[in-house]
Amino acid sequence: VVSTQSTGSINGNLSELGSLFSHLPCFTQFKAMRRRIFSRILEEVGWEKRATDGHTDSLLRNMLVTTLGKSDDEQVLAKCHELFNQHVSGGKQIEADIRGAVYLTVRQDGKEETYRHLLDLFKKTDLHEERDRIQRILGNGPNAQLRTETLDFAMSDTVRSNDTPFVIHGVANSGAEGRDQTWAFVQEKFPVFKERYSGGFLFTRLVQVTSNFTSMEQYKSVESFFAENKAPSAERAVKQSLESIKLRAAWLDRDGESVAQWFTQQGL
Repeated sequence: VVSTQSTGSINGNLSELGSLFSHLPCFTQFKAMRRRIFSRILEEVGWEKRATDGHTDSLLRNMLVTTLGKSDDEQVLAKCHELFNQHVSGGKQIEADIRGAVYLTVRQDGKEETYRHLLDLFKKTDLHEERDRIQRILGNGPNAQLRTETLDFAMSDTVRSNDTPFVIHGVANSGAEGRDQTWAFVQEKFPVFKERYSGGFLFTRLVQVTSNFTSMEQYKSVESFFAENKAPSAERAVKQSLESIKLRAAWLDRDGESVAQWFTQQGL
C-alpha cells in the first residue's frame, strides 16, 4: 500500500535538494534517482482514476506525474504528450486531477507549438481554475524567449492583477536560468510592483523568487538591491530570503562535491 503522506514527504525533501542541484552537472544523476524511486509507485497508482480513489489518491497521482515529468521519465513524457495531443485536438479530455501535471510536463519540452496550444486553451476557457492551471506553468520551460514572453504576459491585461505574481513565480520555478531571468525582471519592474502590491502577501511573493538562489554572489545582488530599494512591508520576506540563500550556498560548499560523488557510486 502506497502512503500518500510519506511519499509526499520524500518528494518534498527531494524537490528542495533538486533546486540546489539544478545548475550542476549532477542534476542529471539526481533526476535518475527520482525516476528510480517514483516510477514504480506510479505503476502501482496508475494513470486512470479508480472508483475506490479518495482525495489523497488524486493528489498522489498528480504529484507522481509532475515529479517524473520533471525527472525526464521517458514513459511519463510520452504518455503526457499523448494525453495532451488528444486534449487539444478535441478528443478525450485530460482528467482534472492530473491535468496540471500533464500541462507542466509537456510545457517543459520547450517547443513553441506546445506553448501556443496552452495559450489557446487559456484564451478559450472562462473557468478561472483552468486559466490559473495554465498561467502558472507557462513560464516553466527551457526556452528563454518564451519565458520572456510569459513575463510580459503576466503584466498584460489578460492576466488578473492578483494572479500576476504567481505567473512570474512560474518562470522562476523553471530552473537556475529562469530564476536569474525572473530576478532581473522583478528588479526592472520593482516600482510598478511596489505601487501595486506593497503591504500585501503578493508583494512578498515576488520577493520570494530570490529564495532559491544558491551562491553568495546572488546573495550580494539581493542584499544590495533591497538596501537601495526599501520595501518596509516586505522586510521580513527579504531577511528570510537572504537567510535561505546563505544556508543553501553554505550547504553546497560543504556537501555538494560529496553528494555528487555519492550519485556516481550509486551507478546513477
